[in-house]
Amino acid sequence: MKYAIKQLAKLSGVSTRTLRFYDEIGLLKPAFYGDNQYRYYQEEQLLLLQQILFFRELEFPLNDIKEILSCSDFDKIKSLQKQKSSLQSHIERTQTLIQTIDKTISHLRGQYKMNIEEMFEGFDPIKQQEHEKYLVEAGVISQQQIDDSWARVTHWKKPDWEAFKASGEQLNLALVNAVKQGLNIESSEVQDLIQQHYNWVNNCWTPTKDTYLGLGQIYLDHPDFRDFFNRYHPDLVEFLTAAMKVFAKRNLS
Repeated sequence: MKYAIKQLAKLSGVSTRTLRFYDEIGLLKPAFYGDNQYRYYQEEQLLLLQQILFFRELEFPLNDIKEILSCSDFDKIKSLQKQKSSLQSHIERTQTLIQTIDKTISHLRGQYKMNIEEMFEGFDPIKQQEHEKYLVEAGVISQQQIDDSWARVTHWKKPDWEAFKASGEQLNLALVNAVKQGLNIESSEVQDLIQQHYNWVNNCWTPTKDTYLGLGQIYLDHPDFRDFFNRYHPDLVEFLTAAMKVFAKRNLS
């Protein structure tokens, strides 16, 4: 059975824009193109998309997923077994959190007396909170700006987040291409990409000159951000932050 791109988007919850992007970067090619140049997918592509979504749930970057899936010795069954194990760990933690919620409800109703330890069962250190705290302490962004940022995106649905992630991935890959070509950070091509980066960040919060420069410094200094960009290219973070400095000095106040 064949599925048009809109049908697959509806079935999977992945936007047509993201599916087209996956095609462009060679991650998920359609089974064939119709005479109308529409993309059509079959069971093999549906299973591949499922694999991609599993890896995305585990926060793998797209270029890593592409490398894994393109390996000649890639074993779908072994991959699914590993993903199942990771998801089971997540489920166990989620179940503990649900139990904590139930206990808290009973506690608030006066039906059960919680101790302090029970109030925090199931909680792991949350990276997002760590990053937010780091940004605030570094003076890059205020807590009020973080709160405003969350307010901007609270209405986003899954397709909105998918599109946001996909545009970020597309931008990072374009920057890697610029690194490989040896483009000058002051060139119009690179600065156009940095304008896109600024616009992408602006979806969540609006940086000033100082805070945009500070964000670049965080990319350099914080191991999580450096590791993230190193997955794309070992020189990407230095290239990106240097180009951000040029952009900020030229365009921001």
